[in-house]
Amino acid sequence: MNSIAENLKRIADSLPEGVKLVAVSKTKPVEAIEEAYNAGQRVFGENRAQELAEKYEVLPKDIEWHLIGHLQTNKVKYVAGFVAMIHGVESLKLLETIDKEAKKHNRVIPCLLQFHVAKEETKFGLNMEEARELLESESYANMKNVRIEGVMGMATFTDDLVQVQEEFRHLKRIFNELKQQYFADKSEFKELSMGMSGDYKIAVEEGSTMVRVGSSIFGARQYKAIEN
Repeated sequence: MNSIAENLKRIADSLPEGVKLVAVSKTKPVEAIEEAYNAGQRVFGENRAQELAEKYEVLPKDIEWHLIGHLQTNKVKYVAGFVAMIHGVESLKLLETIDKEAKKHNRVIPCLLQFHVAKEETKFGLNMEEARELLESESYANMKNVRIEGVMGMATFTDDLVQVQEEFRHLKRIFNELKQQYFADKSEFKELSMGMSGDYKIAVEEGSTMVRVGSSIFGARQYKAIEN
């Protein structure tokens, strides 16, 4: 079995310049993250706010932490002081909470709008109408402590690679439409976060700027009971 460092190098070498690798370390022990860190990885993704806060406390402070999972509003406070990016913004209510908690820390938190592009009902995310309502709301216009830097989405978990490709293309079209309509003069709106261990190569071909890879780096998931 390859080491974490070997896996990281293989994946990093397969990515074009300008595509950020988020090493998804959710459920992984601190020791595994340290191994990846010692191999040069600095960007890590977690999906549970409290687990992320615990890891932040004991790991090097130059790590760039991304919150990539479904985030409940009552958990934002655990990560608002340090999180580098929140990927899964799928409601105005959540964005309002992030803005409020970021203000307490005198920070501006970069965020991605999460869209539902998969055929699976279990995935979270906005549709285009909901996104427009959010972006055109008075509440969003008054926010000072969040910055929307792009979009995020997950393809259907399927062996049908044509379907996966089409879902990524759909997300790219959403990105382009939002950029044109709402962020034409905002250079920071540039991130298209899509692609995971099983499909990141297709995602990169379709324009992804950020891939979220876990099991291909750390091995199969280790589940344990941690409250989100």
